[in-house]
Amino acid sequence: MKKTFVLVVLFILPLVAYLFFASGINNFGKLPVLTSQVADISEINPEYTFTDKITILGFLGNQPELKKGNVFNLNQKIYKPFFEFNDFQVIMLAAKGTEDKVREIREELSGFTDTRNWHFIFTSETQTRSLFTSLETNLDLDKDLGSSYVFIIDKDGQLRGRNEDEDEGMKYGFDATSVADLNNKMEDDVKIILAEYRLALKKNSAKREN
Repeated sequence: MKKTFVLVVLFILPLVAYLFFASGINNFGKLPVLTSQVADISEINPEYTFTDKITILGFLGNQPELKKGNVFNLNQKIYKPFFEFNDFQVIMLAAKGTEDKVREIREELSGFTDTRNWHFIFTSETQTRSLFTSLETNLDLDKDLGSSYVFIIDKDGQLRGRNEDEDEGMKYGFDATSVADLNNKMEDDVKIILAEYRLALKKNSAKREN
């Protein structure tokens, strides 16, 4: 009896666990596309693009110093766990004329973070509103042309989010003032989209080998 139990623990349980996780990977659901074509950031600054990038997009507006806490929350909960993945980037829009304030924020970040995939782009009011409108969300910019929400843009320039969120129903963005929202929801969704692309790469590699 003991021998049978040991055999089950050593051989059968690991096999069952493997089959469970393998099945989960093969049937991995995609993160829903909520907006099929977001205006590309290259239309504002040709040095950057959403194409072939997994982008976290945010809006700091005219007073970026008021959203410094949001930046640090995002840095700790989302950027640090994922910045080493290929093609992952964070793009923050700030109003032209706020370069010095943003430089201070970036310098503070660089004191404890590798900021190579943090990008700050300075925009006019028209450019900011145009890009935000192209997200086609149920959210609005605040009076300073900023937002506490950040958004996931996939490699095809599509807005990803949740269409059956337990709290909001349609969830277009994630509240960077809320550590819980970043930690409990956004982190999971970034993991999903990264796993989605990794699985696609594995399938393409397997097809080439065959």
